[in-house]
Amino acid sequence: MSVLLLFLDGVGLGEDDPDTNPFARAEMPVLTGLLGGRRLLRDTPPLQTERALFIPTDATLGVPGRPQSATGQAAILTGVNAAALLGEHWGPKPDGRLRPLLERDTLFHRAVAVGRTAALLDAYPQRYFAALEGGRRLLSAVPLAATAAGLPLFTAEDLYAGRALPADFTAAGWRDRLGYADVPVLTPFQAGQRLAQLARAYDFSFFEHWPPDVLGHRGTMEEAVAALEQFDAVLGGLLDAWDDAHDLLIITSDHGNLEDLSHRHHTRNPVPTILVGEGWKTGDGARRAGGFRLPSSVLHPSSSPFDLTQIAPLILSVFA
Repeated sequence: MSVLLLFLDGVGLGEDDPDTNPFARAEMPVLTGLLGGRRLLRDTPPLQTERALFIPTDATLGVPGRPQSATGQAAILTGVNAAALLGEHWGPKPDGRLRPLLERDTLFHRAVAVGRTAALLDAYPQRYFAALEGGRRLLSAVPLAATAAGLPLFTAEDLYAGRALPADFTAAGWRDRLGYADVPVLTPFQAGQRLAQLARAYDFSFFEHWPPDVLGHRGTMEEAVAALEQFDAVLGGLLDAWDDAHDLLIITSDHGNLEDLSHRHHTRNPVPTILVGEGWKTGDGARRAGGFRLPSSVLHPSSSPFDLTQIAPLILSVFA
């Protein structure tokens, strides 16, 4: 079984208001079809569809304030309530309190420890590595966790060779803004198919799509809608090539942001978690996929809401 964790930075479940929420305005037929006609909105309940399980997921973790990237991503990667550990939400980059956790006990570490293959599928441009080496940039939580587990960060060479994808999926940004004039640019659908192909090469893979958070902080409604509609096309390619019978796709986020453009801050909204795989169709409340098990409360979460710390245990259960 191959497991792909497709991480969308800064995507929460907001109000059905097209004036403030691009998810209420964008045309996303693939995602809507996957969710049985529902959209990624705050009033969408937990649901099981023909192909997927959708679980609104608490990102606040019982800690006051606006959830932040470093602690939210650490919770996803480790299953530890990092915000409670620190006594606050923290980000965007991990500090000295958080780095030790990410350097020793993450999904990447656990996969490697039991002999599974793992990869962070994002490609990084040369200027990223130069900034790290020059001390002008710090690793964020995901690449820190991957490298601490002994995994390489993929480069422009890997992108050209088809071994990785850029964070924008298509590489148009590399061509237009980073100076890679001859980089192969994929259509969104092709990028989704490539992502499925790359994920199949590993037991566990992680792909970080950070542009939604950037757009939430400083993008326009038009830019946000265009980005979501592109993502929907990527998802179409990914689902077209995905082997539901043998593999599991998990889509989630660390905190809300993009879903409320009435301000430029993170939100305390729940975030989506979507699981795709034929194994969920078990007839017992969608509680099993391959070696994965979910508590029955995920479909009736009023008493015990599903939160970010419960994602890692789902994945770790198949590594055991």
